[in-house]
Amino acid sequence: MDFLSDFLTKFGSQLQSPTLGFLMGGIVIAAFGSRLTIPDAVYKFIVFMLLIKVGLSGGIAIRGANLADMLLPALFAVATGILIVFIGRFTLAKLPGIRTVDAIATAGLFGAVSGSTLAAGITVMEGQGVFYEPWAAALYPFMDIPALVTAIVVASVYKSKKREVEADSFSKQPVAAGEYSGEPVYPTTRQEYLDQKRDKPTNRVEIWPIVKESLQGSALSALLLGLALGLLTRPESVFESFYEPLFRGFLSILMLVMGMEAWSRLGELRKVAQWYAVYAFIAPLLHGFIAFGLGMIAHYVTGFSPGGVALLAIIAASSSDISGPPTLRAGIPSANPSAYIGSSTAIGTPVAIAIGIPLFIGLAQATMGG
Repeated sequence: MDFLSDFLTKFGSQLQSPTLGFLMGGIVIAAFGSRLTIPDAVYKFIVFMLLIKVGLSGGIAIRGANLADMLLPALFAVATGILIVFIGRFTLAKLPGIRTVDAIATAGLFGAVSGSTLAAGITVMEGQGVFYEPWAAALYPFMDIPALVTAIVVASVYKSKKREVEADSFSKQPVAAGEYSGEPVYPTTRQEYLDQKRDKPTNRVEIWPIVKESLQGSALSALLLGLALGLLTRPESVFESFYEPLFRGFLSILMLVMGMEAWSRLGELRKVAQWYAVYAFIAPLLHGFIAFGLGMIAHYVTGFSPGGVALLAIIAASSSDISGPPTLRAGIPSANPSAYIGSSTAIGTPVAIAIGIPLFIGLAQATMGG
């Protein structure tokens, strides 16, 4: 009973965070039809600044960290990203009215990571005085890239098997006597065999182009650039005098924009099956609990801090809102963007920020202290 009351007290206090307040404020003013707009260029600049700051702090921390301490959390981040995709493949895809490729793309987006949710989680934790390893932000690509790659590969395998089934059923159709179902396909010479082998379409999925597309995404590029600069240079002075003081102000504007965007995306979500709304509400919390459990293992094995465990769970609860959608549009073009983008932006991200962040920070404090 003491544990429950302690957790509820911490959870309630964190709901009053200004970061979450700006998110809910954006939703409220959009619901009342406000004409307030933030230029897209300003939005992109703010996202860039936040991710550069997160990357710089992570790179500075990695420079002086024991890389062995990062190994287990990084492996758990990879496993979580892949597992999230398969959970969506065998749950969301089985629900009525859900196309399998749409479900796989949605799971891929929820397995990928939101830089804005990561930044919000870091801000709330710093505001609450919660210690976490600064290099924990570098777990972002370890979860993001495997999730997107897995989603595109799983979708490709599904579509390939579906084509084979359709072709097989077509070949089994009855043929009238004296007729042929097609032209002879057997080569008569070695050159014909080589030509057929060369022209035969392959179902193999190329992994590197998917990874390259992810790395070239604006969010991951900014984060990795910050990591590299923090690791290879000495950016402490500009970090402390410029990026650190502006971080919370920029984040509050970003949360306001995301709140307004979430409300506007509800219209897109209404165009697809209502099961997406159920999935988008439950999935962030489920994914966060999975990562939280794995993080606790790392806590007891390697001393991974309670704050680091909470941050890993927050990363898992997030869904990509910047780099993920264009990667999935290119990798799974047959999937409906209204399904996976609407689910993520309208419900998944607000749930991850407004509920997931205080939930996992409070849970970490109640179970492990810190």
